[in-house]
Amino acid sequence: MDTNKNSYTFIFAIVMVVVVAFVLSFAATSLKPLQDANVKLEKMQNILKTVGVVVSREEAEKVFTDYVKSGVVVDPTGKVIEEAKGVDIEGGLAFKGDVKHAVSKKQYPIFIAEVKGKTFYVIPIYGSGMWNDIWGNVALESDKNTIAGVNFDHKGETAGLGAEISTNEFQKEWKGKQIMKDSNGSFTKENFASVSAVKGGADASNTHGVDAISGGTVTSDAVSSMFKDRVELYLPYFNNLK
Repeated sequence: MDTNKNSYTFIFAIVMVVVVAFVLSFAATSLKPLQDANVKLEKMQNILKTVGVVVSREEAEKVFTDYVKSGVVVDPTGKVIEEAKGVDIEGGLAFKGDVKHAVSKKQYPIFIAEVKGKTFYVIPIYGSGMWNDIWGNVALESDKNTIAGVNFDHKGETAGLGAEISTNEFQKEWKGKQIMKDSNGSFTKENFASVSAVKGGADASNTHGVDAISGGTVTSDAVSSMFKDRVELYLPYFNNLK
């Protein structure tokens, strides 16, 4: 074939595109099990972190069921529709697929952990940030009112601004805050105060507010909305427990 002809150039380009596409497809398919495993380990690690168990990603799988004893999925009325012991994060329940999919089906998953004799309820949450998805976990103490810990992450928030939601500095402010107006009241929407990131800083006496991220107001507001919208779904369940 005459390499100086345009037909040669076109054929060569087509062959290269096909070869590169095949290589990329093969690599993606081959690496997917490893990627899925890493995602699973990271989820376990983040859930454990909210209840004060800090381990590496590799250690997370080994100790996860030592602390996360069970899990349930509840419907909008708070009724348990599925439960499991020794929860597998990818097993039964509504953990098949992501939390967004589960919530769209009105199935709300929650992990129940035990650490040093204390019970914690861990709620996986998700939402939309300024540029893309945000998500996290909220751990409540046995009173279902006091926050034991949170973790937040994002897909594409601005570095140094909205991306600060994934830092310990922002997350540690949520610990000890309360989601209900009256701690002795019922878990109803009327009594639900949620916790919000306050622009300019929250007063130290504000049990329902944390400091918003300076320069990251939109993402801070998105976290507040995500927290409120997702945690509120579990109020009927907590009321039933009470």
